Amino acid sequence: MRMSHTPKCLELILVTIFLSLVMPLSTAATSTPPSENALLRSWVGPYGGVPPFDQIKVADFPAAFTVGMQEQLTEIEHIAKDHAPARFDNTIAALERSGRTLDRVSRLFGIYGSTLKDEQVQAIEADWAPKLAKQSDLITQNTALFRRVAAVYAARERSHLTAEQQRLTWVVYTHFVRAGAQLDGAAKEKLSALNQSLASLYTQFSQRLLNDENEHWLPLKTEADFAGLPDSVREGLIAGAQARGIDALGAVLNTRSSVEPFLEYSSRRDLRETVWRTFISRGDQADKNGTKEIITEILSLRAQRAKLLGFKTHAHWRLEDSMAKTPERAMALMEAVWPSAVARVHEEVADMQVLADQDSVQSNTPTSRLEAWDYRYYAEKVRKQKYDLDSNEVKPYLQLEKLREGMFWVAGQLFGFYFKEVPAGQVPVAHPDIRVFEVTDAAQQHIGLWYFDPYARPNKESGAWMNEYRSQERFDGAITTIVSNNSNFVKGKPGDPVLISWEDATTLFHEFGHALHGLSSHVTYPTLAGTSVARDYVEFPSQLLEHWLSTPEVLNHFALHVDTGQPMPVSLVQKIHNASTFNQGFKTVEYLSSALIDMKLHLAGDIRIDPTTFEASTLTALGMPREMVMRHRTPQFGHIFSSDGYSAGYYSYLWADTLSADAWEAFVEAGGAYDPAVAKRLREHVFMIGNTVDPADAYRAFRGRDPGTDALMRQRGFPVTADRSAAIK
Repeated sequence: MRMSHTPKCLELILVTIFLSLVMPLSTAATSTPPSENALLRSWVGPYGGVPPFDQIKVADFPAAFTVGMQEQLTEIEHIAKDHAPARFDNTIAALERSGRTLDRVSRLFGIYGSTLKDEQVQAIEADWAPKLAKQSDLITQNTALFRRVAAVYAARERSHLTAEQQRLTWVVYTHFVRAGAQLDGAAKEKLSALNQSLASLYTQFSQRLLNDENEHWLPLKTEADFAGLPDSVREGLIAGAQARGIDALGAVLNTRSSVEPFLEYSSRRDLRETVWRTFISRGDQADKNGTKEIITEILSLRAQRAKLLGFKTHAHWRLEDSMAKTPERAMALMEAVWPSAVARVHEEVADMQVLADQDSVQSNTPTSRLEAWDYRYYAEKVRKQKYDLDSNEVKPYLQLEKLREGMFWVAGQLFGFYFKEVPAGQVPVAHPDIRVFEVTDAAQQHIGLWYFDPYARPNKESGAWMNEYRSQERFDGAITTIVSNNSNFVKGKPGDPVLISWEDATTLFHEFGHALHGLSSHVTYPTLAGTSVARDYVEFPSQLLEHWLSTPEVLNHFALHVDTGQPMPVSLVQKIHNASTFNQGFKTVEYLSSALIDMKLHLAGDIRIDPTTFEASTLTALGMPREMVMRHRTPQFGHIFSSDGYSAGYYSYLWADTLSADAWEAFVEAGGAYDPAVAKRLREHVFMIGNTVDPADAYRAFRGRDPGTDALMRQRGFPVTADRSAAIK
């Protein structure tokens, strides 16, 4: 669950961060003449223009980047050399208008880099990542330009600017300063060299990780290899093998969407171990796809950059403009939750070991100590025993298409949004699996477009995320947003409904929350639009939306049995509710161990780090349960090593979940999930305002107070104690 969005200000000021999130390209092929290059034209067509995927040639990206960069630098020089006194209109607003061509090209390339990352795209990515990093530095290190930005910033409170203009001025000035605008010439050159090297390393990391995932799988050669698997999982593994051309009955691909269902249901302990070891070893081998030496270099260069910019560590630099403000505050929250989560894991393991011992007796085999590849399998058995709840009993009610309809219904109730599918062919798409929906309001006014790309395929990044193809703005005219949700569900037989797990359904709602955040945006300037907020705040709206999946209204009308069409029985809904805190020890420790490793790696400063040694020693010191592994082990931690994006920021999910748990209780206190007054406050103070208001102030405007940790602990079934109860601001 991650964000992949590109605020305009970050493209103008920190292009490197965006493009290292999603880069791919190729320089070998012959490009189209500029006059015929579709990437260089403004988007045309319905809905205020749409991306011209039907005209794009990957080979044209290098030429388009060249033109876009030259155009942007010309515009920047015009702003910097303006002889008129620096004002908001001729400096800050002018920056908002600059770089439009590069903005469009970058966003389109990001889509190819995350969803169609073939060898050609990877080649272009490797070539252009450092060039685009350098472009970013040419802007932020332009002394004359920064002098004008600083002048507008200094006069912002006496210049009769609107509140949004003052906020934009602060955001732009802060980004320039954080990007080294105040350094001397030699330091600027060193910083630019560091940024270019990091951009190249991020590209190498993400490409190696993707290639490692693509090159490994477990073939299922006999019927015995499918033992214990429900039909829906079995069919998905068969379809996965067919899609990849694997000569076997089925295959467990080396992606989370394929691995986790197999670990949950397969009764073949030997195969579970093989699948688990392959999955957790991604990037960890000393071969062409190994990532450890890249990680060591990334951490070293980040530490050097932080010192150059005047910060103690990379973590202190990254969190300065976050909601947490300091790594110490983020650590305090994580350390408040960690003991309760670990204690719950020990309880869960004890319950599972009893069942594992019983299995040993029944099969007349030696008693086996529970291992990491057993956790999901026996957790499911305990769920059945304790709550009479079988995940396989729930799955027939979770049809992907019906849940999509349920998300649309929730959006209508809370936001007044209505979704209508655009007929195939009317709007170009990057891949035939992608569908497009127009979003309108109650007055049938156009709000934006939502692209849905749900299925796994080769050269598509694993996981789930939201992309922003175009930001909303009302600057030089109203421009509506275009967003997408991207998943990796295993595609079944043609025409058959795709069934997903409860966890996958939760992720689906989560990513849709990001999309609604983008679609709700109602601001003037694109830099402040939609999801362009602090990293530890951006996950709040999306994690909040997860709660609506389990509401009776959604389950009764959209959780319909794939064969009978009947809604989920009340008794089953109650079982789901009763089991809502089940396995929270595992889920929290799995996530939180990754977040703690991330933060500690980036608090270590300039010491040379061996990822394997650091991970092992840190987890031992934390008391990591031996039956578990991090959700993202260091060699495959794409969130923090494929870009700066979530580096020293993976804690953000816990910080945001603290907000979302507290915010959900606002609905509970008001009497229901669809209370119109609370929904109105949520829209007006969270979803619509983008980054026009400080997030702490925005949350207080919605809730009437600062959030506390008590709601989070209650939601996870952990004890609420006075020494661990605190407000976060």
